[in-house]
Amino acid sequence: MTNSNILSITKAAQILGVTRQAAYIAMKNGRIPATKCPNTKKWLVTVEDVQSYKQNKYSRDLSKHNGELIFDKSKGFHSVGEAAKVLGVPAQKIYYAVRIGLLKSHRRGAAWVIHTDDVRAYEENYLARKAKEAI
Repeated sequence: MTNSNILSITKAAQILGVTRQAAYIAMKNGRIPATKCPNTKKWLVTVEDVQSYKQNKYSRDLSKHNGELIFDKSKGFHSVGEAAKVLGVPAQKIYYAVRIGLLKSHRRGAAWVIHTDDVRAYEENYLARKAKEAI
């Protein structure tokens, strides 16, 4: 390994677009091959290993449950975060709406899945009404 080929956790995290903590956990759990420098106890990783991890990294968009995509965009299924972005509200508001029954959703594995039609219905029946009341 040459010095130009070695990265710190901070630089690896920047390349991956994740927090320093997320990069550390990936290295500690062996998902990114890294070595601990005995003198400083800092984690060191090669550029190639970071690039390889980035290309093969887990993607939530490709997650499956019982052989089917969890968030199949072609069928109109979205995550809580995606629904929040569409509606322009915080994700916590979506979780709350799901919990109290204002927004229809269902579980697929560990994920909440919301259909596009249900997002529109929530927007029309609840958010639009709240906006009118505020006027």
